[in-house]
Amino acid sequence: MIQPQTYLNVADNSGARKLMCIRILGASNRRYARIGDVIVAVIKDAAPKMAVERSEVVRAVIVRTCKELKRDDGMIIRYDDNAAVVIDQSGNPKGSRVFGAIPEELRRFNFTKIILLAPEIL
Repeated sequence: MIQPQTYLNVADNSGARKLMCIRILGASNRRYARIGDVIVAVIKDAAPKMAVERSEVVRAVIVRTCKELKRDDGMIIRYDDNAAVVIDQSGNPKGSRVFGAIPEELRRFNFTKIILLAPEIL
């Protein structure tokens, strides 16, 4: 569960390394975000000379959370970190690679380009 002021790792090669959640998009008073939700975040740490810079406000989709995700068949998935992928306004990833395991639930939310770039789909 991601809420405002939560720090997240970045799971792509867009240049950002750490994000801090500012706002959860979707409803006016949502308190928590889960896997597949889009957030507004600020970049807290970035690699030098890349496309994104520190203190830039971006959109990101959450791909991993420490809070477990329960599927319809009863399987529970839990990750070691909170991670997100930086996206543009149309929902396409800014980076050309995605690192780490990505859940197949992102397919339901029409983030198929992120799934195509992922090395492992759970």
